[in-house]
Parts: sequence; C-alpha cells; structure tokens
Amino acid sequence: MSRLNDLLRQLEANEKTAAIAKELRTEYDALVDRRAFGLNFERHTPETVELPGRTIRRGDKVHVLPERGKNPTAENSRLWRVVAIDRSAGIATVEDTAVQPAETQERPLTELVVVAEFRDPIYPGLVSTGKVECGGDKPFHAVINAENYHALQTLLFTHRGRVDCIYIDPPYNTGARDWKYSNDYVESDDLYRHSKWLAFMERRLLLARDLLNPEESVLIVTIDEREQSRLALLLEQVFPEASTSMVTSVISPQGSARPGSFSRVEEYLFVVRIGGSEVQRTGDDMLIEAEKAVDAPVWFSMIRSGTDARREDSKNLFYPIFVEESSRRIVDVGDALPLGDARTSVPDRPGLRTIWPIRRDGSEGRWQLSASTFREYARDGFAKVGEKNPAGNFAIMYIRTGDRARILAGDIERQGTDQFGYAIYRRVGGASSSRIPKSVWNKLSHDAGKQGSMLVSSLLGGRKFPFPKSLYAVEDAIRFFVLDKPEAVVVDFFGGSGTTGHAVMRLNKLDGGRRRSIVVTNNEVSFEEQRALRARGLRPGDEEWDRFGICEWITKPRLKAAITGKTPDGEPVKLDYKFNGEFPMKEGLQENVEFFTLTYEAPLRVSSSREFARVAPLLWMRAGSQGRRIDDVSAGFDVVDTYGVLADLDQTEPFLKAIAAREAEGAEIRMAFVVTDDDRLFTSVCRDLPEHVEAVRLYEAYLRNFEIEAGRSTR
Repeated sequence: MSRLNDLLRQLEANEKTAAIAKELRTEYDALVDRRAFGLNFERHTPETVELPGRTIRRGDKVHVLPERGKNPTAENSRLWRVVAIDRSAGIATVEDTAVQPAETQERPLTELVVVAEFRDPIYPGLVSTGKVECGGDKPFHAVINAENYHALQTLLFTHRGRVDCIYIDPPYNTGARDWKYSNDYVESDDLYRHSKWLAFMERRLLLARDLLNPEESVLIVTIDEREQSRLALLLEQVFPEASTSMVTSVISPQGSARPGSFSRVEEYLFVVRIGGSEVQRTGDDMLIEAEKAVDAPVWFSMIRSGTDARREDSKNLFYPIFVEESSRRIVDVGDALPLGDARTSVPDRPGLRTIWPIRRDGSEGRWQLSASTFREYARDGFAKVGEKNPAGNFAIMYIRTGDRARILAGDIERQGTDQFGYAIYRRVGGASSSRIPKSVWNKLSHDAGKQGSMLVSSLLGGRKFPFPKSLYAVEDAIRFFVLDKPEAVVVDFFGGSGTTGHAVMRLNKLDGGRRRSIVVTNNEVSFEEQRALRARGLRPGDEEWDRFGICEWITKPRLKAAITGKTPDGEPVKLDYKFNGEFPMKEGLQENVEFFTLTYEAPLRVSSSREFARVAPLLWMRAGSQGRRIDDVSAGFDVVDTYGVLADLDQTEPFLKAIAAREAEGAEIRMAFVVTDDDRLFTSVCRDLPEHVEAVRLYEAYLRNFEIEAGRSTR
C-alpha cells in the first residue's frame, strides 16, 4: 500500500495525470477502508442522543420516557417516529416501523423525548445562557453545553481549519459507569467495550482533524493504560501525515494502588503535530524541578522564520521601523504596508535608518509582532536594535511573551544595561529556554489531587468533581504550542470541569495574550446522583435535575469564579495560584466568556430567516467572537467591528458604506454574511466588498455544511 501511495503522489504532482490520479485515489481510499491490517474494530451503529427540552415536531424520532421515580428499561430505548401531533390535546401519535406489522401508539407529549441519530443531518443554533465580561475588548471564550459530536459539526461551520490546538481528556473506558454510548453506560463486562470506545473516538477525531489548521496545529489527547495502545494505532490511522509522540506524565505521586500490581502514578499524553508544528522551548525540561542558573538567549530576532514567514502570509506584519544608527534607538514605527505597495513607496527619514523584515535570501518577510504591539514592546524596554547582520541591516530584537512574564516574575533577572542602554538579562532557577523538554514529565504542579480536585473545590465553595486535571498540567501541555501565538484558538470537546478554558485564561494573564478557548461539555448528571434524583420523581429536562448537571453545576460556575475571583456564593476564592506565576485567585482574570446551549433547528425555518437569533452566535464566532454581536437584522443589515450581515439586498449600498465607515474608524471587518438565494446577486455583492473581507452566503453555506457532515457519521 505504501508503494501505491507513493506512485499516486507522483501522478497527482503531474498536471497531465492529475485527473486519472484523482479517480485512482478514490478507488485506493475505498480499498484502504476495507483493509485487513492495522487497527480493526466494529464500527457500531451510529450513536443517538436524547434532547430533553427540544420541541417535538412531526417526523421526529423519540423515546418514551420512563415513569417518574423509575429507572429506564429496554422499552424506553425503543425508537419511535412521530406521525401526527394534536397540540391542543398534548398528544402525539408515534409509530415503530422496526416491528412488523408496524406498531402505533398515542402518547402525551410530556412523556416523549426527541432523539437525534448521528446519521441524520442537524441544523444547530446557539442560545446564550449568560456571560461574564471582565476583559475589555478581548475576544470571548465560549462554553457550549452540547453533545460533543454535534458540537464538533457546529464548529466545522465556524472554525474549519482555524484551530491552533485541541486538548482533550476523553473517557478512559474504565467500566465504572463513567461513560455512555448511545444513552447507555458501557459496563466493564461488555464484550464490545473496546470497539465501542474506538468507534466513539474515531467519529470525533475525524471531525477534529478538519478543525485543525493544516499548516501548523496540534492535537493533545490524554489517556491511561486501558486504551493507550489502541489510541496510538487509531491516531496513526486518522492522522497518517502527522508526527505523533507520547509523553508519560506523573499525575499522582502518592500512587493509586492496584491489587497484585504496581501502584500507578502516571497517565499518557499523545501529541499529534500537524504541518509545521514544533514543540516550543519554555525553559522547563519537565523532568527536573530546578537546576543551576544557565546562560541562554533572552533576546530573539523579530523577523519570522520557518512556516508562514513571507510577507504575503500576513498582511499586517510588514511595516518599517525607523532607527537612529549612532544610538541604536528606535525612533518610530510605521504602519503596515498594504500587500500591493512596494516598500520603496515609504520615504526614508533624514538621519534615520529604515528597517524592513528582509530575510537572509533577500526576500520580503514579516515581523513577529504587529506594529501596535511592537510599539508597546519598544516603550516598555522589551525591544531593541541589535548588531548588523551580514546584509548590513540592523537586527531588530524582542523578548518573547513567555519571557516577559518570567522577567516580571523574577525568573529572569536584569543584570544591567549594555552601552546603548538596553537591558541585559540572565535566566535563573533553571529557566533556560535552551533546555529541551523531555518525554517524561514529573512536576509537583501536575498532582491531580492537589492542583485539580482541591483547586476546583476551592473555586466552587466545596463542590466536588471527579478526577479533574491539574490546572498547571493542562497549562504546561498547551504552552508548548501556543507560547508564540498570543491569539491562538484552543478547543476542548471533552470539557468536563473547564480546566482547559481556565488554563488558556491563565496563559493570557501571564503573557498578555488574547487567546480564546472553546469548551464543549454536556449537562450529564453522574450515575450516583441520577439514582437519588429519580427517587425524587425527577428526570432529565426537569429544572431541578438539570441544575446538577456538569455544565450548570461545575463548568460554568468554575470559569465564572476564575474570572471574578469569587465562589458561587459570592465569597472571595481563598486559594492562590502557584508555580509559573503566583498571585491570589481572588484577583480574578481579565477575560470575557459567554455560555451557550446548542439547539436543534428546522432547516426551513433557518432558510427563511425565522431563526436568525439562533444562528447569530455562529456568525459572530466565525468572525472572531469579539465585540458586539448582530442578533437582529430586521432593519435589513448591520455592521459591527469585525463583520456585517446583509439580509435585504435592497440595502446593499448603505451596507457597503457602513463597512467603509467602520474601517475608516479603525475597525477590522473580516467577514460579510449575505442572505440570498440568487447566485448572481451574491456575486455582485462580493465584487463590491473590500478584497480582504470574506463573503459567506446564507443560508446555503450553513445548510450545506451540516448536510455534508451528516454523511460522515455512518462509519
């Protein structure tokens, strides 16, 4: 197969044989999918999920709920289809066609719950359930209460190919009633336990693959010994072109006793690096807690190297820096030069040297920081003019965001100044960026008991959550890949208590970043709590039941507490952050977050703009989750700081003028959503939009996204 793959690549690279290569590739992929080697498992019938609270419509698939106070039985797993509804009487007629002859019943609507099968297309919306705004103009983090497969399909509309890092802590398949497959707990004696887990994971990883930036991104998956070997093979099959490595991490120094076996102290992290993704050196080898001071560079070149290093790769990072040669002083920083403009169009200034990001081969490159950010760095002493390079140009140097935080924390000491007044720094306490991180992590900060369970309990005023990750363990894992990406997008679709979102917020606090997280979790109630709630006559969908779900009881209040510094009872959090950056948790974090619940909409209502308010958050997220959201277009159009929506094409001219006016005020309009069924009119609007504005046609792009994705769930 590998030889066939090599030959196909040769054919694909040749324009004359590209067409036949495409057809051969289709047949090759079909053959590979039936392979008898590699990881083989039963791809079980696509999963189902119950949707309590969703309005029942004609044609829906439903389950009959168990009687209040009783546990579900096999009868409650039967799948019925709604064939008629009498809303005045509150009755639905349901039919089971899986039996012959077909069985028909009449049931109260209150005794039915809608079921979504993963093979069916969904048309999702988002409903806001609250927000916390303490971050000024920073983009918003998002917490989505949803079944994670459907949430991933939703994110493919908003973030396809734009995610920098995915960190997940999936079910470990212990058999201890901690994981459901198609609404049922997978027991330890289930003969298909492992293949169900693999089918469950493969479906989600295939979607996650399309979220990741193919140029440079990373997937991090934690697991223990039960599924470690199977996960390794699955990742190799789903990400054949990626570079995959495994890290062993000590998370329980005291050990977890196993009768007749070794005491377990570790878990594993699989790191799947996509494209040009590399492990960044953070100054910590992750194995040894402290070392003697080591001299290592603190100042680095401002010119980008490696991937995405050309001028055309980032339109806002090519600008002039004006330097006084004798004093090596940065006098001024110009604005970004439009891509089509030659740098010779910017005149030199008398007595100053104009420095551009010119690469070693003489081609135009780009700087690491935007002009506005570089001005701040220069003002605060974190940028300087270095020696001349071989081409005779002065090198522009800067201190990376992570090292800025270490300087403020005292891990990097100022040793004085050079002859031009620029600071000389020395790393202390083993904080050398030259130290290569090792594949075994043994950090006190990764203790899941102290820095996971105890930390969550402190934030939530005593509430408990089983086996949360250490905040600092997640932070360390992510840092290796987003250290130099201050606006990275990080996704966790097994969000649990929200540790990943919390870690991203803390990284922003440490280095001034504007990264944003998207945390997907459900509102499941634990098995033990379910028994107690059922005994009280409650069931999913009841307000009192849902109040104790993971999202409502743990995730949302945990992230609120992290930002505000107050527990759900309004008391200041008493714990302090430790390790990399120490400060009281009661100070909070300057971040914004909004909480959403995923909804399931009818496609005809969406396409006729009757559910715009539900689709609106998706458009806002696709445009960057920043600033005001357009929730109403009854006036025909609206334009905010990052995007616009045109719902009435008769308003095209004022819509285009509004975009121009916003940009004249300094806004960066990234997207325009145009509601039309007419190809010609859509093309006409696109032609008049600024070149840098991406146009998206509604509701065709929305509907097609989910119809296409539905076909992939049949595996």
